[in-house]
Amino acid sequence: MAELVFFSGTMDCGKSTLALQMDYNHRARGRGGVRFSRNDRAGGSRISSRLGLETGCVEVLDSTDFWDEVVQRRTLGLRVDYLICDEAQFYSPLQVEQLARVVDEIDVDVFAFGISADFRTRLFPGSQRLIELADRVQVLQVEALCWCGRRATHNARTVDGVMVTEGAQVVVGDVDMAVDASDPSGEGRTPVVGYETLCRRHFMRRVTAHGANMMAEQDPLLPFEVDACLWQGSNGQRPSRN
Repeated sequence: MAELVFFSGTMDCGKSTLALQMDYNHRARGRGGVRFSRNDRAGGSRISSRLGLETGCVEVLDSTDFWDEVVQRRTLGLRVDYLICDEAQFYSPLQVEQLARVVDEIDVDVFAFGISADFRTRLFPGSQRLIELADRVQVLQVEALCWCGRRATHNARTVDGVMVTEGAQVVVGDVDMAVDASDPSGEGRTPVVGYETLCRRHFMRRVTAHGANMMAEQDPLLPFEVDACLWQGSNGQRPSRN
């Protein structure tokens, strides 16, 4: 029987790598499938892994109807036994329901891969619907790490290395986007938006790797178990102890 399976984890835990591996394994056994993704780091109509693997796919748009995608291909005589759906957190709840219908009524396996929660620790609408409807939700066992070495459980958005908790839910970026240290104030240039995986302790205290390094440089005796927002003012300067 076909299944709807949601593979979930933080950024940098190998979701896209697993998606490409599963696609390869199924094709090697003679099964026909279609790859989908949305807002991949490599650009449109691509599934890419940080390990350097990359392949083409169908870009998911707001107008994409997965039921129609499968029916049209089968009408043309193409074999569709499974779907690989990467970056599934960006799909709409309606599109997730279409995937469930494909599984139940056309007997097509759907393997969805995505992040459960955003940089504010709130569920993405697509991920929430997948958790509600999936036959199985599988947390990936490859653990992303926080800068401190603990298991990373949260995705933090950073602007010039400083963690932020407000803004649009979807801003495409990656965990290896470097901070431009030549102008840390951000004046006269576009701020660098990136992402970082953190353990819960440092997510709650808003201490990123960039913030920890700055604190260590300016005060080697200052413990990292502090709230970076209390330690660092909006101008990037250390507040007075008076």
